[in-house]
Amino acid sequence: MPLQNRVHDPFSNLLSDVHRFIGRSAPLGAPASGPEWEALAIRLFRFQYRNVHVYRAWCRSFGIGEESVADWKSIPALPTAAFKDFDVSSLDPSDRVAVFHSSGTTGTQPSRHHHSVATLALYEASLEAGFLRGMAPMPEGGFRFVSLTPAPSAAPRSSLVHMISHLGRRLSVGEPVFLGQPGVDGWDLPLDAAVETLVRLSGEGRPLLLLGTAFQMVHLMDRLAATGLVLGLPAGSRVMETGGYKGRSRTVPREELHALIRARLGLGEAGVVTEYGMSELSSQAYGGDSGLELPPWARLVLVDPETGREVGDGMPGLVRIVDLANVGSVIAVETGDLAERRGGTFRLLGRAAAAEPRGCSLMTP
Repeated sequence: MPLQNRVHDPFSNLLSDVHRFIGRSAPLGAPASGPEWEALAIRLFRFQYRNVHVYRAWCRSFGIGEESVADWKSIPALPTAAFKDFDVSSLDPSDRVAVFHSSGTTGTQPSRHHHSVATLALYEASLEAGFLRGMAPMPEGGFRFVSLTPAPSAAPRSSLVHMISHLGRRLSVGEPVFLGQPGVDGWDLPLDAAVETLVRLSGEGRPLLLLGTAFQMVHLMDRLAATGLVLGLPAGSRVMETGGYKGRSRTVPREELHALIRARLGLGEAGVVTEYGMSELSSQAYGGDSGLELPPWARLVLVDPETGREVGDGMPGLVRIVDLANVGSVIAVETGDLAERRGGTFRLLGRAAAAEPRGCSLMTP
């Protein structure tokens, strides 16, 4: 049944309620709403249990029924690997208008996350609200967006490129600029042209937001170091680094990479922001060298890889994210990443030993 005819069904009601929740909790300083969030999470789990076949089978394999889950931490998390082998979706195929692919190793089956018009709108509301929280404070007058990724037309199945494109259309001062291009094994960055564009745009004096993966940032910093050039981006400029190496460059520890970026681009201590997201989720975490934070409509659980039990602060655990904005697929996803929690933030430690390589730097169009 087409979505436009589902005016009063549970799916439409959930979409509307989650959309309203995100709108209310998006502003910095908005009051927390624990009971409302948890009630929405349980409703969403039960709907997806009934309507996402692979998720119901996964839950039943652990003896978990629709009424078994009494609190949000008990919601079973589906591993991202399931998105490679199955359509993890409650959407009728006729309603699907977009699909985002994961950025796994070239030649492997990617994860697939389907969206309808309505779930894509919710995804975009989530990413915009999360971005404004994660990048606060924004400079007066806004940023000019400059992306090291290819343009959307060259990478139509990349959630990262869709995210940058959407945010650029909504928030960039002037048209967003895309410097990357598709390559044989992923994304390429014409370095000389990228440096020339950054020099030209810097001369205009508008604060820039430079967005890209870790491997692209390493290549750019190496080129600047080789030429002895310090760009000195306009005051108020920032960098948003999205992670991901996987053989595309030398691997640089995050703190070291951020220090290189600040030095070569003339940025202050708060000039580099890390974004953590993936195609299987609809919300993203943001932060600096001290840690990442999810928006109020998504929550984190870290579990012991062997026992599945939650670990305490300072202990390494597998990342499970419970994301209200994942209305059309599954609310809880186990990412295969390891992290440790420090109060309200978490620090990524790398991939679990059995997890497949990931990273938007490997995305193929």
